[in-house]
Amino acid sequence: CSSDLLMLAESGLSKLERELIAVAVSALNRCFYCLTAHGAAVRELSGDPILGEMMVMNWRTAPLTEKQKAMLTFSEKVTLASATVTEADRQGLRDHGFSDRDIWDIANVAAFFNMTNRVASATDMRPNDEYHAQHR
Repeated sequence: CSSDLLMLAESGLSKLERELIAVAVSALNRCFYCLTAHGAAVRELSGDPILGEMMVMNWRTAPLTEKQKAMLTFSEKVTLASATVTEADRQGLRDHGFSDRDIWDIANVAAFFNMTNRVASATDMRPNDEYHAQHR
């Protein structure tokens, strides 16, 4: 499935970093399904239930590295104003240690969740009940 290719395939991004993007984008799009499911994944992969909650509410409050903050700032720009992304934005990611392949992956994960958020919200997808309690 497409999400497995993005979220589980070989990448310079860790699984946690990809889930952080999923949650940051889903928060901007207010997608209940993805916030619940991927918030649980952040809690599981990080071992930190508080991080999952902070990411869902406002990723800027979360104890993230500068590299992760740069990644999420870029993901936010892809979400809110993709036509305004410039070479300077990509260079900012390179300056934080991301490769061009990593930048491709960041953009793809952000774009994928923008699409799935819209489908999930438009069709009123609901997460399984167990996601709400996982890894708390």
